[in-house]
Amino acid sequence: MTTTPGAGLGAMIRTWRDRLPPSAAALPVGHARRAAGLRREELAELAGVSVDYVVRLEQGRSTTPSASVVASLARALQLSAAERDHLYRLAHLVPPGNDAVPGHIPPGVQRVLSRLGDTAVAVFAADWQLIWWNRGWAALLGDPSSLPARQRNFARSRFPQDAGPVRLALWPVIEVDRDATDAAVVSDLRRATGRFPHDTHLAELVRELVAGSERFAELWAAGSVATHREDHKRIEHPSVGTVTVDCDTLTDGDSELKIVIMTAVPGSEDETKLRLATIAGPPVTAHRP
Repeated sequence: MTTTPGAGLGAMIRTWRDRLPPSAAALPVGHARRAAGLRREELAELAGVSVDYVVRLEQGRSTTPSASVVASLARALQLSAAERDHLYRLAHLVPPGNDAVPGHIPPGVQRVLSRLGDTAVAVFAADWQLIWWNRGWAALLGDPSSLPARQRNFARSRFPQDAGPVRLALWPVIEVDRDATDAAVVSDLRRATGRFPHDTHLAELVRELVAGSERFAELWAAGSVATHREDHKRIEHPSVGTVTVDCDTLTDGDSELKIVIMTAVPGSEDETKLRLATIAGPPVTAHRP
């Protein structure tokens, strides 16, 4: 059997990497660049994998990346839905079905996110799984890449199981109305089960939380259906002290992606602290495959 030149997994990753300018990924553009696209180390950083792994993929020495790695590469490369599905097939994986919770960020949304600069922004899927964050988010709340993928779920972080609390934020976050936020997250998850009734991971998450958290089970039994929109938080940052922020949640159409943005009042002391935290940057604690 023959393969069309340039059509394999490694070749397509290289092609898509070469076409994506660093400016589209909110990366600085230096004068010493020899190529218009992303460097391998830049793609590795954006996808949360090692540079060596990107090299092995492009050289064809690794041909079966996991579904989570493929999803991360698709987001980092800002692939369209059709391109993302092609990447899955090249990796010998079944593309996500239409009845599954989407974990893909459309290129247009990705471009908008990249233009928000150092504003603390993260994107969650409909099941509140964290799928993307920027440097500002990591600087404000800690770098989520230091956590296993399973723990990067906002619902799990709010409703601890018997095994103990899961902290999505690496330092304390105090909410103005925790009960209201709890209720909003639960009712939003219920809405997601109606939108994606056949998603097995979402159903398992709900079963897990009902069985393991008395608080979640109580709120779930109430049957409320709503969306999570806004909140106010005080973050006990280890470098700059207490920072008070407004937390707003935007939803991206049918995919039910949740774009969470944290900002401070312009001209306030909190805005200054937020800027200082971003300048300092997140701690380097990530463990990458």
